[in-house]
Amino acid sequence: MATWKPDPTFYPSARMAADAPKETLAYVACFDPTRTVPDTLDVVDLDSASVDFGRVVHRLSMPNAGDELHHFGWNACSSCLCPDAPHPHSERRYLVVPGLRSSRIHIVDTKPDPKRPHIVRVHEPETVAHRAGYSRPHTVHCGPEGIYVSALANAAGDAPGGLFLMDHETFDIRGQWEIDRGPQQLAYDAWWHLGFDTAVTSEWGLPAAFENGLVPEVLLGGQYGHRLHFWDLHTRHHKQVVDFGAENQLVFELRPAHNPTRPYGFVNSVISLKDLSASIWQWYLDGDAWAARKIIEIPAEPADPAQLPPMLKGFAAVPPLVTDIALSLDDRFLYVACWGTGDMRQYDVSDPEHPRLTGCVRIGGIAAQAAHPRAPDRALNGGPQMVEVSRDGQRIYFTNSLYGAIDPQFYPEGIDGWMVKLDAAPDGGITFDERLFIEWPKSHRPHQIRLEGGDASSDSYCYP
Repeated sequence: MATWKPDPTFYPSARMAADAPKETLAYVACFDPTRTVPDTLDVVDLDSASVDFGRVVHRLSMPNAGDELHHFGWNACSSCLCPDAPHPHSERRYLVVPGLRSSRIHIVDTKPDPKRPHIVRVHEPETVAHRAGYSRPHTVHCGPEGIYVSALANAAGDAPGGLFLMDHETFDIRGQWEIDRGPQQLAYDAWWHLGFDTAVTSEWGLPAAFENGLVPEVLLGGQYGHRLHFWDLHTRHHKQVVDFGAENQLVFELRPAHNPTRPYGFVNSVISLKDLSASIWQWYLDGDAWAARKIIEIPAEPADPAQLPPMLKGFAAVPPLVTDIALSLDDRFLYVACWGTGDMRQYDVSDPEHPRLTGCVRIGGIAAQAAHPRAPDRALNGGPQMVEVSRDGQRIYFTNSLYGAIDPQFYPEGIDGWMVKLDAAPDGGITFDERLFIEWPKSHRPHQIRLEGGDASSDSYCYP
């Protein structure tokens, strides 16, 4: 009789995953904006009973400088239990950590000691270019058939990016995912609706439009990404475009409903050319076609031009700059990071067409420079950026850096890196955990967070 058991961190449904044990560790990708010393994967103790709670307990340095570690993910997750592509005996053990600027991909083993992960394999950029035909790997998702990696450009860096696949056990790069890309030219995030055989991708720009910072002429010309693309997940053919209009620039982070019977999700548009507002959109299945509607608009805030960076002085306002969102596993609360104003907002989206603002805290911000309760008299820069939610929805973690070349465009004094934790009430409302405020050395800035055992944006589920 077989005795193999699935990884205990895999759950058939999001509802079951919400009952998982609390996370005790976070892994945080940190980069050196000067690209002179290696980036690090830092381990943070999140066990509230530990003497090291709220501290970085280990730093894993990459073998090279200049990677700009960005969005990373696990090699395996709950989608390994799906009936159409089962891998139930895979293990959530390895972190796949790409360098957005270098196009290098690191495979990091979190065992035998999760507090001291180590690198077991590195794909050099030449290998990624040769095997995948892509460069600038951006987002990593475990899914059916293996590890999906979105990339922002072709191998030369001057033509469309897309998706490529990696084997979730050997970590070999299998190759480009798309069979027919149709009109898709720009790439950013990628996710899916497993119950509807549909993949979704979003848009940013080609490297020339972001690697040295946002290009005002490109932005004001409405030439950054403003569309969603829908694909047949299994035939890998492009099926449909939904265009938000060129005024809605930078359509970024995809957060589909975790319940696989619900064919909708949420995505942010970072900035409107009309009035500097930011917006949240819901995509949804309308009959046989996908559609989208704006459900949240967050206005810019008037500000003294003397408080603003050169890029914003002429507008005399601070745009919210919604750069990340996260959806709790019960599909009830959407967290919206306003990197410009310093707000972290919580919306009840249990009725997704009619969201309700249920909580808001402010920290950092271009003009506000709001303090943390632990140091109430100290001005902070940066603002809520990469956000992650615990599986039970009770704890929210976020960092304050967007991208090395873009940070100084909005925070010219430079960003001092930090990470904070919020506590969420069961029926709405968020407050700072005053014990957890982590500052990074001046040499590095923290970006993406992954939680031990999985989090609200690490897994896909095939059962409701």
